[in-house]
Amino acid sequence: MLSISDGDQGITRRRLLTIGGLGLGGLSLPTLYAAGGPGSSEGNPVTGRSVIFLFQQGGPSQFETFDPKPDIPTGNRTIGGVIPTTIPGVIFGATMRRLAKLAHKLTVVRSFHTKNSGHNIKPIVGEHSLEANIGTHYSRVVGSTHPLTGMPTNAVIFPRSVNSDVPGPSARGNLRATGAYGKGLTPFVPGSGGQLQEDMKLRLDRGRNDTRRRLLGQLDRLNRKADTRGQLDGLDKLQGQAYELILGGGVSRALDLSREDPHTLKRYDTSVYARKGTWNKVSRGRKGYYCAQAATIGPLLLLARRLCEAGCGFVTIHAGYEGVWDMHADGNNLNMVDGMEAVGRSFDHAVAAFVEDTEDRGLRDKIMLVATGEMGRTPKVNKNGGRDHWARLAPLLLYGGGLEGGQVIGRSDRQGGEPASDGCDPSHLISTILHTVFDPGKLRLKPDAPREVLALCAKPPIPGL
Repeated sequence: MLSISDGDQGITRRRLLTIGGLGLGGLSLPTLYAAGGPGSSEGNPVTGRSVIFLFQQGGPSQFETFDPKPDIPTGNRTIGGVIPTTIPGVIFGATMRRLAKLAHKLTVVRSFHTKNSGHNIKPIVGEHSLEANIGTHYSRVVGSTHPLTGMPTNAVIFPRSVNSDVPGPSARGNLRATGAYGKGLTPFVPGSGGQLQEDMKLRLDRGRNDTRRRLLGQLDRLNRKADTRGQLDGLDKLQGQAYELILGGGVSRALDLSREDPHTLKRYDTSVYARKGTWNKVSRGRKGYYCAQAATIGPLLLLARRLCEAGCGFVTIHAGYEGVWDMHADGNNLNMVDGMEAVGRSFDHAVAAFVEDTEDRGLRDKIMLVATGEMGRTPKVNKNGGRDHWARLAPLLLYGGGLEGGQVIGRSDRQGGEPASDGCDPSHLISTILHTVFDPGKLRLKPDAPREVLALCAKPPIPGL
């Protein structure tokens, strides 16, 4: 990221103007204005839809979210009660009270299994995605940046993308992985923290007539230094374009949440759930992870929506913070009751706010939201009131992107541990996502269509959608 400030005062009142890393932070200048973004020609395989993948690292429980089991024996049944939804006969876990009122707009998959029971970043990056962030496959087709707005087409956002005071990124795995594609398609990561951000800070005197010249000169020196490490190529030809993108482009506007209407900001505000001291009985609480998660998940979804509106086709939100959904009830993790209070309520509020906002803005068919984790939780509650890792079933929530609302896809067995019908895995989910952003039929007609993307599109989507 690049942070530009006017001495001790920011160029805007936010003080930080954060954009893609100019070849270091995820956006390579040689491809800054490359062709290949979404267009309007008849044969264009790009649908114009965007995807937000809300990744719940740690493994959310299917029992306490969207597939509760209130009638099975004690020791397995849903903890904390259930709540009826707007879909007749369908219930959610009691913490999902706002989403229960919006269930007729959602799609819940009750037969999704990740085939994974370890802490990692599947299904975002793994064998099903050819070891690349799913959004990287999108960028491979459309280009690294939107040709009209300069917006990176693939982004990963962490809590620090909206709040520099919270702990830094902590995904268990490389969410910016590009597989066989190379570093030129590395996802854009806005935010603060880390040595890279310090290296990219340039302090300028706005009153000087040579501000532009000095900026370009400092960019030149900065990137020549990077070039000696083999990270940049052909920078000079694009410096002027970079300047215009940095100081006047849609990237900075999209990242500036203060441009939103106060009512919208309030709608997404989840800070009320960040009650410091409430969940400090385990190490994640003492590190501030639960409070940071609760305070930032709403603004993160708002930022993701703004990025999509500005031309970003795929946004990964890391909503897991060292596995805060990992509710083992041991010395490092909360039990199910406290865990759903600490994490579930803010999730419910934030996703509901996103759905309502998207509906109000007429974007329901333009943006798809996907929410899931790397696994689910065991049917059996352990002796401490937690649930352990489980590979055979995981909650999956979908919204928008042209999907019909009010669907419940598949069903789990009586114990809530395995699919009883229409089982699907990450390959089906990835195919569904790619069918949302691409028209596979048109894509196959393109002689330069990436074989990796075609192979992923050839997998069947989630049955029933």
